[in-house]
Amino acid sequence: MVRQKIKIDEDKCNGCGLCTQACHEAAITISGGKARLIKDDYCDGLGNCLPVCPVGAITFEQREAAMFDEFAVKANLSSVKPSGDEQPPSRVCPGSMAHSIDSRQAEKQTDIDSAVPENAAMSVLNELFMSKLQQWPVQIRLVPVNARYFEDADLLVSADCCAYAYGGFHRQFMKNRITIIGCPKLDDVDYTGKLTEIFSGNAIKSVTVAKMEVPCCAGIEYASVYAIKASGKKIPLQVFIITTEGKVICE
Repeated sequence: MVRQKIKIDEDKCNGCGLCTQACHEAAITISGGKARLIKDDYCDGLGNCLPVCPVGAITFEQREAAMFDEFAVKANLSSVKPSGDEQPPSRVCPGSMAHSIDSRQAEKQTDIDSAVPENAAMSVLNELFMSKLQQWPVQIRLVPVNARYFEDADLLVSADCCAYAYGGFHRQFMKNRITIIGCPKLDDVDYTGKLTEIFSGNAIKSVTVAKMEVPCCAGIEYASVYAIKASGKKIPLQVFIITTEGKVICE
């Protein structure tokens, strides 16, 4: 039958997961960093997911599709909903929503605070230790490959231990860069494929790799190098090594 249902534009979708929370039928899931309709007969065509999409990736369409199956929906909901009166678990962690961070607002607040004498010492501390993070999320496995903050970005690909080993990591490495992190030893995944998608689909201006001196950290450099080659682009790459004593070495 021809009926109304939702259509998801994967090119626009940033994988934020808000639509999965809005869908009362649990008809949408996140797979491969994209929102996807699980089955046509799970979608009631009412579009509760449309207004929550921040990038306008969801629209209505009229097409041949299976009839909405209320019984199948109930069975699907029971598979994800716990017994009793508990609410169903979140299908996507709300903390994984992609968004940019305007550090300039924090800098403005620091300027205001510095004008107040009793806050002078705190303002100095804020300036010294202010986060330089430009976006969220930061974990390589969580970042959407087509997030807007990747366009024309200077990208930092870092082993997650680096920020703990080197006290000036924010000021020297993260400032004015989009930061993504991972651990090639503990993360059971090869970053090359994800990084290739990021490099291929966005205008990345440069890549800076920060890794620890320990041998297992080499994987994050190899993934970055091979991903640049696989993307077919000539993206400038610079690699820094952080020692366990907190010193910086440029390769």
